[in-house]
Amino acid sequence: MARSLNKAFIIGNVGRDPEMRYTPQGSAVTTFSVAVNRTLFSRDGEAPRDETEWFRVTTWGKLAETCNQYLAKGQQVCIEGSVHLNSWEGNDGQKHAALALTATDMLMLGSKRREDTERAEDDFGSDAEPDDIPF
Repeated sequence: MARSLNKAFIIGNVGRDPEMRYTPQGSAVTTFSVAVNRTLFSRDGEAPRDETEWFRVTTWGKLAETCNQYLAKGQQVCIEGSVHLNSWEGNDGQKHAALALTATDMLMLGSKRREDTERAEDDFGSDAEPDDIPF
């Protein structure tokens, strides 16, 4: 019997600072966007061109709180989750669509940002060693 699977991994840069809210039942929900870039090469000798795909990412629970606390615009992340296509009709009558990802896991990539290190120093004291910082 065949099974279905909807699992995706994206690596890109956070496009805007995360926004967290709570459902009426008290569950944390955080949303943010991630830009995934790729370079396209043509066979006819044209110059390569860059293309960007935007994903709206939604996280829930403890992961939502973690993303809200530690992610910021420009930071490189790896997101694991399931993909959905959201479509709607705008006020002008045009149809729109956007790729969305409901995240089940997040991994911060790239070099540590200065703001993150400063935030960690505030949490641990200014004499904290880099190995003491939890990320």
